[in-house]
Amino acid sequence: MKKVDLKNPKNGDLKVWWIPQVPMKPFEYPVSSPQEGFMLLDALAKYDLFQLENNVKPDFCNIGGLSEFDEEDIEGEDFDGWGDWFSEMGDDMDYYLREENGLELLNNDLKNN
Repeated sequence: MKKVDLKNPKNGDLKVWWIPQVPMKPFEYPVSSPQEGFMLLDALAKYDLFQLENNVKPDFCNIGGLSEFDEEDIEGEDFDGWGDWFSEMGDDMDYYLREENGLELLNNDLKNN
């Protein structure tokens, strides 16, 4: 597994970001592949839902995603090089999960209930 240093990222490095209660700063965690990132995002979403259903949190507004580093996208202080992840074909995370891997995240689980 590739070790990612979030303070000194290299092109192609990946990280999951998660804000458990908007508008706080994000929790960030390096991952070695999109699949690992998707699994972590799914676990974080299901954990927040578990806390809500079991009265650990009265309510919350969360958000998260998978980012990829590209040093060409660094624009002074305005942009640090981390941007949304897209597959090599330009597909976003939802499409990639559904069509390429047969996986579904929590939001798709909720649609079926």
